[in-house]
Amino acid sequence: MDLTTRWLGLELAHPIVPGAGPLYDGLDGVRRLEDAGAPLITLRALFEEQIVGEQFALARAIDSSSDAFAEASSFLPGTHEFVLGPDEYLEHLRCSKAATRLPIVASLNGTTQGGWLDYATLLEQAGADALELNLYELATHPERTAAAVESALLDVVRAVRRRIRIPIAVKLSPFFTSLPNVAHGLVKAGADGLVLFTRFYQPDIDPGAQEYRPTLRLSTPDELNLRLRWIAILHGRVGAQLALTGGVHHGSDVVKALQCGASVVQVVSALLAQGVDQLHALVAQLRVWMEEHDWNSVTSLVGCMSHQHCPDPRQLERANYARLLQSWARE
Repeated sequence: MDLTTRWLGLELAHPIVPGAGPLYDGLDGVRRLEDAGAPLITLRALFEEQIVGEQFALARAIDSSSDAFAEASSFLPGTHEFVLGPDEYLEHLRCSKAATRLPIVASLNGTTQGGWLDYATLLEQAGADALELNLYELATHPERTAAAVESALLDVVRAVRRRIRIPIAVKLSPFFTSLPNVAHGLVKAGADGLVLFTRFYQPDIDPGAQEYRPTLRLSTPDELNLRLRWIAILHGRVGAQLALTGGVHHGSDVVKALQCGASVVQVVSALLAQGVDQLHALVAQLRVWMEEHDWNSVTSLVGCMSHQHCPDPRQLERANYARLLQSWARE
């Protein structure tokens, strides 16, 4: 049985990869994942805010007026809020490359063009085999159009593509009016792969203190269906490989993702909750399912239930929505 797949120009032993997260902030974590059978490592994201914050700090140190950048830097999180600073991140990438034979995918998280994009070049020089761009922006100004938001994201991808030669994956939000059009534009701008979807961590409120507070919850299988639907719709239509992330906790989730058209699935929450050995379990569950259902390769499984190949594509469109609501009413 052949479990191999390809992602971002890399041939992988199987399609279950650890996604960007805290599991490999240290070299011990990187080695544990390699021992658990990870086919590649995706480092947690380096944020635009921390790079810009470091640049402001350097400017303040050089400028004799300590207040010169106070207003401009006031929106940035403190440097203590990030696990790895920009220079530490680059060093961790170099050390990870030396400590393991696995491909390393670095990550950048941001939305605007600026000096932080120079880090794409530095990450490539530090040994990254590919780069994952997490384009997260919350549009809050009522006069900023959807077209303007999308145009800015495309500009970032184009700018990064001009700087580096290694493959680029773009991690997307589902909140676009026409996701296929945005996906098509990102591929034209230089993306080699698309990762669906980034998870949004909504702030909670402390009503007594009248403060917003960050909340972090691990993914659940309930998040999977949204991703399956859009993977199935985009497969074979945008000229890029697809990765599914969010909601994968069992081997059957992996099978569904592959059938819809994902070349790989990214797993984080399942490994945080169950330990890195859960990676072995997921691979074993995938292998058992394929044996029971007479599938000889992952490659042949990918996309068999995509919009282009499923028996009734309408089930991915309005027909499923209408049928479900009507069946509920009859009950």
